Amino acid sequence: MSRIIAGIAGGTTLASVPGSATRPTTDRVKEALFSRLEALGMIASARVLDLYAGSGALGVEAVSRGASTAELVESEAKAVAACQRNARTVNDAVGRRAVTVHRAKVGGFLEQTMPGRHWDLVFMDPPYPLADEQLTRVLAALSPHLAEDALVVVERSSRSPEPEWPAGLRHYADRKYGETRLWFAEPHPAPAADGEVSA
Repeated sequence: MSRIIAGIAGGTTLASVPGSATRPTTDRVKEALFSRLEALGMIASARVLDLYAGSGALGVEAVSRGASTAELVESEAKAVAACQRNARTVNDAVGRRAVTVHRAKVGGFLEQTMPGRHWDLVFMDPPYPLADEQLTRVLAALSPHLAEDALVVVERSSRSPEPEWPAGLRHYADRKYGETRLWFAEPHPAPAADGEVSA
């Protein structure tokens, strides 16, 4: 049974997604990830986006630890129901509507996101069978919606190749935890074309 590890809702048991279609992040990986994020100063007051959210465990953990908001994006009905239950739990704990749930495909959600909307911290835990080319397309659609100092965390099987980072994103670290590997990327503005002057 997954739980919120720390923060205002620390110790709270989370609703899980029935069946085997989703792959929850283990508490061990989650604890290591959030320790790193807190050391980097990435959580406090952050605007968080949790793509392929599953139960929403990463997004609600971030809000419990001090993130300003978290948006959970999930398309499967059972997972959306778990997200909604977990969002209510954390919203009640923090006393405001900090977590929202979007029932949508990730690609469609990003395509419909208005220009000018930016996130500081993005979690992506796509299904392992997701094709590498599709992951690259999603990363490319996400790139324009990242704050200048944003961080993107992609969770994949440790046997999967490194994601192919699109223009606008740069990989700078990764960590392996058993069968899981976390890839960390940051915005990387394209170099100015010849004759252009960077601002």
